[in-house]
Amino acid sequence: MKGIIGYGAYLPKYRIKTSETARIWGKDSVALEQGLRIKEKSVPALDEDSLTIGYQAAANALSMAQIDPAKIGAIYFGSESKAYAVKPNASIVGEMLGAGSAYTSADVEFACKAGTACLQMVLAEAGDGMIDYGLAIGTDTAQGRPGDILEYSTAAGGAAFIVGSQESEMITRLEATCSSSSDTPDFWRRPHERFPVHRERFSGAPSYQTQILQSTQLLFDKLGSQPADYTYAAFHTPNGKFPLAVAKKLGFTRQQIDPGYVVPVVGNTYSGASILAFAAILDQAKPGDRILLVSYGSGAGSDAFSWVVTDQIDKKRQPQKAVQRYIDNKEYVDYGQYVKNLGLV
Repeated sequence: MKGIIGYGAYLPKYRIKTSETARIWGKDSVALEQGLRIKEKSVPALDEDSLTIGYQAAANALSMAQIDPAKIGAIYFGSESKAYAVKPNASIVGEMLGAGSAYTSADVEFACKAGTACLQMVLAEAGDGMIDYGLAIGTDTAQGRPGDILEYSTAAGGAAFIVGSQESEMITRLEATCSSSSDTPDFWRRPHERFPVHRERFSGAPSYQTQILQSTQLLFDKLGSQPADYTYAAFHTPNGKFPLAVAKKLGFTRQQIDPGYVVPVVGNTYSGASILAFAAILDQAKPGDRILLVSYGSGAGSDAFSWVVTDQIDKKRQPQKAVQRYIDNKEYVDYGQYVKNLGLV
């Protein structure tokens, strides 16, 4: 048996509105907001990156888990915007948390599903008895070329989860996890290139929907479950439109989706997107609730998880560190400050 014993999230306080970016490029902001279903997105401060964001999310998770950080046996950090090209984020976070040195660590990359890949890794190690506790982190300061459609969605933020195998400590118990993968050229960034290239004709049905539908159906077949069996569901959010479409295709209702549907006011935090939505759901979940989490990563793949919430959730939950608190704590910047914060000028 394995499950989550603590979780945490973090979002920078800065935001830029879709209308402000559209003003600079002479675009129709109303059409963009309606098409992408994103009103604003999070922007990192001058001194924030995937590493600092990941540390804060992990510190929040550790605060909830209430364990000695030296007992963490594995730390995996998922991101496609690492602080260093060659030097791991994971071991730096371990040092900052006071995890000692007796742990394994690595950085993981699979576009936007790197965070859930890390989660699968620590769950497997905890369930197999290799470690007592493991830390999985997924954060990004996502990249989008100025003027490109991605610029309206690419955001900064993420979440972290501490997992273990002691049922008495779990706030959620894992029922099962399944994955699908393929070589689909919908999105990539070559070495030394600053911004990714994307092929929109591959992004929707051929890649995003195909992978999510496959991994979810594999999970349903494994458990004998169906959408009506779940209280909530969280899907990867490259924009506000795609998760609603795939949820409807699978048979989920808006009531099941809405608690984790934070993308319209946050944007796409890449490796942190689906797990940030999951954290938002956990902020209001009740014992006995069943939650579906499905990530997606370009290239392409998807990880699906089925969770059951335990009665520990009410004892451990920390409202002062909830996702909504970070969403509400915001300060708007203009386009000039935005490009300065991202180091584009």
